[in-house]
Amino acid sequence: MKRNEIAIIGGGPSGLMAAEILSLQNHSVTVYDSMPTVARKFLLAGKSGLNITHSEDFPRFAGRFAASSERLRAALDAFTPADVRAWAEDLGTETFVGSSGRVFPKVMKASPLLRAWIKRLESQGVQILTRHRWTGFEGQALTFDTPDGRQVVRSDATLLALGGASYPRLGSDASWLPALKDKGVDVADFRPANCGFDVDWSETFGERFAGEALKSVTASSEAGTIPGEFVITRHGIEGSLIYAHTAQLRDRLQAQGTAVLTIDLAPGRTGDRLAKDLARQDSKMSFSNRLRKGAGLEGVKSALLREIAPEAPRADPNALAERIKSLPIAVLRPRPIAEAISSAGGVRWSAMDDAYMLKALPGIFVAGEMIDWEAPTGGYLLTACFATGRAAARGIDAWLRR
Repeated sequence: MKRNEIAIIGGGPSGLMAAEILSLQNHSVTVYDSMPTVARKFLLAGKSGLNITHSEDFPRFAGRFAASSERLRAALDAFTPADVRAWAEDLGTETFVGSSGRVFPKVMKASPLLRAWIKRLESQGVQILTRHRWTGFEGQALTFDTPDGRQVVRSDATLLALGGASYPRLGSDASWLPALKDKGVDVADFRPANCGFDVDWSETFGERFAGEALKSVTASSEAGTIPGEFVITRHGIEGSLIYAHTAQLRDRLQAQGTAVLTIDLAPGRTGDRLAKDLARQDSKMSFSNRLRKGAGLEGVKSALLREIAPEAPRADPNALAERIKSLPIAVLRPRPIAEAISSAGGVRWSAMDDAYMLKALPGIFVAGEMIDWEAPTGGYLLTACFATGRAAARGIDAWLRR
């Protein structure tokens, strides 16, 4: 029996996961990637520990994808966070749950898992061709720029797993947009997700405190009130606590032109308690000492209060406590998408069927970050990439069998 030829364009988590599933179904699978090696963004994420998934209750986990939660649910049901951990351990990578609930490999690296994964794929007959940049269609065929010149490839089915628009230096550069738009595929504009924001710091504050972390604070926006920490940069703010508010701040900026993130510098104390503690301090003490002794604020927290509320040293204890508990940081704009951890936008859900096949291009499927969904950091992004890669692979197999 003739084996079906399947082209997977993009060697990230979605593409490799699809290759794993399809190669087990007796299909001939070739993965094409534009970079010299596959899964470069996956490896970069692994440098900080590879947050592979999250341990929270699955219904809560599955609801972290905002407007796309319902559409992603079937794929996530078929490959849950528990399945991700079992899959990694089957490849020899044991995992553990961190204090935040995030799940990491015990070795805190991505490279051992990737090496074992590629070895498995090769043993299943998957061919991986690097330095093959997809350039579009020629009739029903695919065209690539390769070290040996232009090549035309014909396949029985194709999966596009080309990523979004963040980290272009690692291959996710959205260069695929014109080829799909020319074919009538509806694509939402890309926007940065899980990114920092510019703030109009004074030159002195930006230079002196760039790189300093504000720990044990809460940040509030339309996303809710969330505890954590973030970092001051020369341009503004970034870090995991900021990323949790990215979508709401970004969308409000786009809709209204202004957005504010409200910081509680002393979440462990009520406003009344804080006001009383501040009132007990000797009025002859310096403002820095009154903050340190009365509110436990010093260093970058004290400096941020002065930066945002220059009237604070002259405020009475009640007004000062109110500022400490509700300090508004006006954000100007998201940082460029090339700096973002991920992106929002991409192929709209309405442009594909439930099997992840493009309605305008029968036999062409999509998966991963090139679809219009977003999620916070914490293992959600990677798990959904795995899950959509598997879901698209199941769709391809079913379509070919029909």
